[in-house]
Amino acid sequence: MELLTIGEFARASRLSPKALRLYDELGLLPPARVDPRSGYRFYSPDQLERARLVAWLRRLGMPLARIRSVCALDRAGAAAEVRAYWARVEADTAARRDLAAFLVAQLSGARDPGEEPAMTVALKYALRTDRGLVRDSDQDFGYAGERLLAVADGFGSRGGPVSAMAIDAVAPLDTAIPVDDLLDALSDAVRRAGTAVGDYLSAHQEQECSGTTLTALVLSGSRLGLVHVGDGRVYLLRGGDLFLITHDHTAVWSLIAEGRLTEEEAAGHPQRSLLVRALHGRAVEPDLALHDAVPGDRYLLCSDGLHTVVARDDLRDVLREAPDPQEATRRLVDLANANGGPDNVVCVVADVVPGVVADVVAT
Repeated sequence: MELLTIGEFARASRLSPKALRLYDELGLLPPARVDPRSGYRFYSPDQLERARLVAWLRRLGMPLARIRSVCALDRAGAAAEVRAYWARVEADTAARRDLAAFLVAQLSGARDPGEEPAMTVALKYALRTDRGLVRDSDQDFGYAGERLLAVADGFGSRGGPVSAMAIDAVAPLDTAIPVDDLLDALSDAVRRAGTAVGDYLSAHQEQECSGTTLTALVLSGSRLGLVHVGDGRVYLLRGGDLFLITHDHTAVWSLIAEGRLTEEEAAGHPQRSLLVRALHGRAVEPDLALHDAVPGDRYLLCSDGLHTVVARDDLRDVLREAPDPQEATRRLVDLANANGGPDNVVCVVADVVPGVVADVVAT
């Protein structure tokens, strides 16, 4: 078979000679032959398919190290890897879109210097955890305090310790934090949690197999700061309607966002539990947002042991009807177990009320 010069191969593959030389140095796309005297590279026409795949993946923005992994897989495996990569890109884009919307709203609606500050509100809350009816151990942890609400769902053989570490890392946020510093404080807490989890898993050689989700709300004045990594959820009941205010960091969430799957269809999808973002030792960018805390609002934070088992309409009905957060958490856990209790459950229900209230029940 006649070999192609680097120029000919570059034109056929739509990769520049400079890129081909780089991919050769990285071992990603070595030439079929190198002239020993001139060092000139020659490529086989059989390499065009791989070269074009590399070019397409680079256009997607995929890092070279991940492209090398994709190229080593068979076609089905490569397709699955590209799908997982793009799901993560879309999740990251959604998070940045939400943050941009928040910044626009903040900058557009900044108070005048003489304007009265927003009314201070408080939280009336309850926390409940349950092992469920199938699991041998409980890997879900939560926190509920005057200013901080948080849930973490561990997975893998070290899931229990690392989810507890995540909660410990955010627990110091249960204090007075100026609203202008809130998002930075949340981001720093997640970074600390990720470092602690990564160090622990590395020491136990479990970085590929274990990790945890983390979702938290922190109250400052009349604003709630949200930080979110994984597939825990935050729901808001306002005016009798239930709103989901987090995005699941799973492979199927992008399909839901695109309208190609409903939430009901996603519940039976084979990749419904495949996380594209979690705390497991690698750097991760959390979703961050600010929400107005309005008296009369009711929030639910929960792990997937609740929201994948109990239908959204049932969640709404319980949150509408329960007279207080303690009763709401009891009914929600009972519903999860009535539906088989296949997983651990942690849930926090909090009511936004005027003034200062310190009312907690943890069971």
